[in-house]
Amino acid sequence: MSPNPRNKVSLGLLVAASLLMAGAAQAKQSDRNQPMDIQSDSQDGTAAADGVTNLVGDVVIIQGTLEVHASKGQIFRKGGDTVRGVFTGKQARLKQINDDGTPVEATADTIDYDMVNNIVTLTGNYKVTSPKGTNAGQKMVYNTVTGSMQSGGDGTRVHTVIQPKAKAPATPAATPAKPGAK
Repeated sequence: MSPNPRNKVSLGLLVAASLLMAGAAQAKQSDRNQPMDIQSDSQDGTAAADGVTNLVGDVVIIQGTLEVHASKGQIFRKGGDTVRGVFTGKQARLKQINDDGTPVEATADTIDYDMVNNIVTLTGNYKVTSPKGTNAGQKMVYNTVTGSMQSGGDGTRVHTVIQPKAKAPATPAATPAKPGAK
């Protein structure tokens, strides 16, 4: 039986990861109201309120500006609600445009979102990129409600680059008048 994948995945699973490194920017809220298009080479799961749906092979999920690509995905449901999603690959990729128009991209070997606790965990050579900068390492834990982020501290290095705030272009200096000109 091939269950309708739109009933298996909620946008909250994917939107949260897009908040990474975006600072106070919020994931595009209008994406939540868009149809979710899920494609994969195969899907296996249950239509029951509790269970796991497995997505295998060239997993692509698009909803509004949100786009996820992975080799595999797992969607966990409890009581009819999606409670967790895990996407894996070399590498799993996520991108989205935030409400403020800022694009955010994340890659990792594993993108794991615990929707009950609003925690996104990127593990395995992760990198998050936005116009504000980049953050890369082996593991990042991000709280989608508080915006707090933790990476490193486990003996691995973390690399962050913060871009300078864009300044208004300088006004050209006035050209001195030529002697004798009126």
